[in-house]
Amino acid sequence: MTSTKLPHQTDQLFLTDAGLETWLVFEKDFDMPCFAAYPLAQLEEGRAAFKEYFAPIFDLARQNGTGFLLDTYTWRANPDWGQELGHDFDHLRHVNCQAVQDAKELRRTLGHGLNVLVNGIVGPRGDGYDPKSIMTIKEAQAYHGFQVGVLAHAGVDMISALTLTNVPEAVGVANAVAEVGVPCVISFTVETDGRLPTGEVLQDAIAQVDNAATTKPAYYMVNCAHPDHFSSMIANGSDWAQRIGGVRANASRMSHAELDCCETLDDGDPVELGAQYAQLKQLLPGMRVVGGCCGTDHRHLAQICAALTR
Repeated sequence: MTSTKLPHQTDQLFLTDAGLETWLVFEKDFDMPCFAAYPLAQLEEGRAAFKEYFAPIFDLARQNGTGFLLDTYTWRANPDWGQELGHDFDHLRHVNCQAVQDAKELRRTLGHGLNVLVNGIVGPRGDGYDPKSIMTIKEAQAYHGFQVGVLAHAGVDMISALTLTNVPEAVGVANAVAEVGVPCVISFTVETDGRLPTGEVLQDAIAQVDNAATTKPAYYMVNCAHPDHFSSMIANGSDWAQRIGGVRANASRMSHAELDCCETLDDGDPVELGAQYAQLKQLLPGMRVVGGCCGTDHRHLAQICAALTR
């Protein structure tokens, strides 16, 4: 187990990144089959784009006195998506290791004077918007165990599963991470009604994972949803809401189905999004990690920081 203090163990605000994949597609015009960022790391122009993307976020963290939770670009680097992209286990082992090393190099070159944690990212086995089939807990633990093991062996400070749609997969990931002895964070996505795509309310999903996991996740997050979609589900001062340690919201109010069909980027209103994070902070006293998801970029992060650190 790492001795590094995690965000929820400190009073410090931690900035994380925004909509990396949408930035790469809509701002940099990269072709990204399966919405996978990791293949770009094999290209010189891709590596340059990653640095161009992350450097201003390091600067924002420094300017606002926050820590920085530095995610690996491995959201799609799991066996099923890798197979669809023509990549076998050996290749996936290499790219997951390389992603951790790239993050450590960014920390070394850009993170001087900052508290930077390297966060190994795991994504859902299936579509992050539409869980067509649900694994059992054991199946999920076995499936995600490969990527989790590689990220842990490469030396991440923690592992976070983003955009999860269902409870059994979340429990399976948490159990897989517990096996390798690093801290785990579970981040659910929700629909416009504040419920998981499988129908559970956040409160029930968090309770079910906490009760079923061999080791409780360090904390939970919500990502890939607009604050309007879930803020009303959070009762001020409730015990379960204190388990939510971070938010990476969309700038767009569109539903997942609408976003899936969208050919242009809906980047919302950065100033409004910043103000909504300030409101969320009143509802979520344990919120230490803030960033963005689909459609957000450095402008949104700047407004979030301004709203929370002024």
